[in-house]
Amino acid sequence: MHFYPLVLCRYLWPLPYTMLGIVIGLLVGGRFQVIGGVVEIYGPRVARILALIPIGPLALTLGHVVFGQDRSALSMTRAHEHVHVRQYERWGIAFVPAYLIESAWLYGRGRDGYRENHFEIEAYAADPVGEPLA
Repeated sequence: MHFYPLVLCRYLWPLPYTMLGIVIGLLVGGRFQVIGGVVEIYGPRVARILALIPIGPLALTLGHVVFGQDRSALSMTRAHEHVHVRQYERWGIAFVPAYLIESAWLYGRGRDGYRENHFEIEAYAADPVGEPLA
């Protein structure tokens, strides 16, 4: 097997979020599967937690972990969520603060901090079928 430093960095840079996602998945008793190098976690408790988030997402990404309400939701949102995985690979531990700061800045100006967030715009561009209603 060849050692590829850039591939290793892509996994190390967002590792704190990936580990947090795995721990959360274990604590809530989620079911795990790996698709395209991404850990997907789903199950009834995961669905209940996602339902608590105001926008009620079908899925949510933490590093190389994607939480989904169920296997169907993961399948439907895979292209979108894998864009977020690539964003974590680029931004590393700075991704969540950058995402939240941009959302807060948008909301503070009376705009939609979710739909107008450039991280979401990029993800929805990869998956136009799953684009949110305006």
